[in-house]
Amino acid sequence: MFNWMAWTLPVAVFFTCIVLMLAGMTLWEIKSPTVERKGFLPMATTRGDRLFIGLLGAAYINLAFLALSGHLMEWLSLQSEPSVWFGFVLSMAALAFVMRRG
Repeated sequence: MFNWMAWTLPVAVFFTCIVLMLAGMTLWEIKSPTVERKGFLPMATTRGDRLFIGLLGAAYINLAFLALSGHLMEWLSLQSEPSVWFGFVLSMAALAFVMRRG
């Protein structure tokens, strides 16, 4: 069923984190309903809004890292392309920042 996708460990970890975040946010919302607040984003947002915006940002950061990894190898004179884990950590940090300060 999933043969069309390249299921590597980083891909599986990324999607597992997304599923766990969605389940955790659902339970958190049931236990404590959210209130809109204004952070650095240009609008008042709920936790779910910030999660959605953060997940979009995380996806774009991962795609940008994959697109630039070959260039990074040349620019930094590396022996091989940088690990995709760097992009994963960077995207999760950005997601955490949006969730906390957004």
